[in-house]
Amino acid sequence: MKLLIRNLARSTTETELLEIFESYGSVQYCNLVIDSATGGSKGFGFVEMPKVGEAKAAMKNLNNTLVNGNIIRVKKADDKPA
Repeated sequence: MKLLIRNLARSTTETELLEIFESYGSVQYCNLVIDSATGGSKGFGFVEMPKVGEAKAAMKNLNNTLVNGNIIRVKKADDKPA
């Protein structure tokens, strides 16, 4: 299940994000969206968790929690048509 994580602090790293989600299960991949002009985080990213149950637990427990001074929002990412 692919999750969208919004309202991340610009200082949050991909490694930190990975560690947070790994506490709920296996993570297939994790990536922060980077601004090509500044090279800094845009404040959101995606995490893919292969097991739906683990992804739902992470989503439920991490939504509206404080990470690096920001209250993050976690939801299922919309699948965009190809």
